[in-house]
Amino acid sequence: MTKRTVNAIVLDEPLIFEESAAGKKAYSLAPLDVDDINVTDLIDESLLRSDIPGFPEVSEVDLVRHYTRLSSWNYHVDLGLYPLGSCTMKYNPKINERVARIPGLAAVHPLADDVLVQGNLEILFRLQRLLAELTGLPGITLQPAAGSQGELTGILMVRAYHTSQHNPRRFVLIPDSAHGTNPASATIAGYEVQAIPSDDKGRIDLAMLAQRLSPDVACLMLTNPNTLGIFESQIEEISRLVHDVGALMYMDGANFNALVGQTRPGDMGVDILHLNLHKTFSTPHGGGGPGSGPVACHSKLVSFLPVPRVEERDGAYALDWDHPDSVGKVHAFFGNFGMAVRALAYILSCGQEGLREISETAVLNANYIRARLKDYYHLAYQTPSMHEVVFSDRVQSAYGVKTLDIAKGLIDQGFHPPTVYFPLIVHGALMIEPTESPSKSELDAFVEAMIEAHRQSQSDPDTLTSAPRHSKVGRLDETRAARTPILRWSEE
Repeated sequence: MTKRTVNAIVLDEPLIFEESAAGKKAYSLAPLDVDDINVTDLIDESLLRSDIPGFPEVSEVDLVRHYTRLSSWNYHVDLGLYPLGSCTMKYNPKINERVARIPGLAAVHPLADDVLVQGNLEILFRLQRLLAELTGLPGITLQPAAGSQGELTGILMVRAYHTSQHNPRRFVLIPDSAHGTNPASATIAGYEVQAIPSDDKGRIDLAMLAQRLSPDVACLMLTNPNTLGIFESQIEEISRLVHDVGALMYMDGANFNALVGQTRPGDMGVDILHLNLHKTFSTPHGGGGPGSGPVACHSKLVSFLPVPRVEERDGAYALDWDHPDSVGKVHAFFGNFGMAVRALAYILSCGQEGLREISETAVLNANYIRARLKDYYHLAYQTPSMHEVVFSDRVQSAYGVKTLDIAKGLIDQGFHPPTVYFPLIVHGALMIEPTESPSKSELDAFVEAMIEAHRQSQSDPDTLTSAPRHSKVGRLDETRAARTPILRWSEE
């Protein structure tokens, strides 16, 4: 087995401001080939400036080398396994990037007339049709720019639906195993949140759900598989209970990578669902974006979808704004178009059987890690895992080693840590999602690194509690960084 090396040249790098020297430039402009324009005739002189105080002056070679050296400090999906649970950080095939960079797709103006962008609109329309087939839900919008915005869009549609029934209702029920953005989305939409606990198998407690359901409940927001990596096997009964009180069934589809090609939420009684193109359908994410969070819905909710909508009329495609019951526009122009291009390329290149194999492999990889680590780390629940597995630091904490120490120790072994301290219902959680991307040898290397961290917790806990030692920076004061961040450079 190939072990990760942690010994390498790591160069110190000054700030770009500290590289500055007066008179240096990283560009040259060709002579102006049009008549001189007096800028003050076009723009108020008070809005113009001839210089940017403190702006760095560097040569092109200095600029390129500076950012290239900085890039070598970063960890990314092209470098190795990214086992962040609930994030689905899979490898992004480069063919998707090539397609998204076709000039007619990458450079098209978002305000171009429909007749000039028929190919672009067809891409959106075809992606909508494919997502409808994969989810079993006929209504699709591609506008939301992230999963969290998709959630908010979905809950706004829930509210619009109930308002059309002359009762917007009061409560949204959310299991304690749901994603953390669910309560925020419900609250922004004007609902009060009521939590539903998990049972001893890590699934939603059916008895507590039945007790909380009433005509005042607007919907249940269910993550499935949930953040414990467990499939809600009672999903059909859950849907029946929700529908019996006239409420809607909302499913958080952030973990759809475990289901794609295997089963369809619409067939489980789900009324509304958000997806993450940047997770399941392999469009790049991390570092704040870009993302894409389409929403799929039952036919009874289609009239509330955002506008404009991509529709086909007599063989042509158009953006249709004429939907008076719509919740309105939720994103500038039409969502993150480049993400839609990448997702369509991914789906078409995989095909139906390929998508099925993706979910099977993702689940297999998670269960392989579970099987190899269950004798070293405490397994929070014995219920079978889907695409991710959640351990805790219960074994290692007996030696004074916590989850954060294990995560920092993995950095010294050349691996990105898994998600830590989430879900909140597992104390000291270590949440691992390998996706379908890594090879068995890479999974084995990660498992050995986790086992080594366990051994260090017993034999040399100081190695972990002082980690990382081999990275560019040591352990940071994360509390101080969150509370008093320094966001600008100063010579002082």
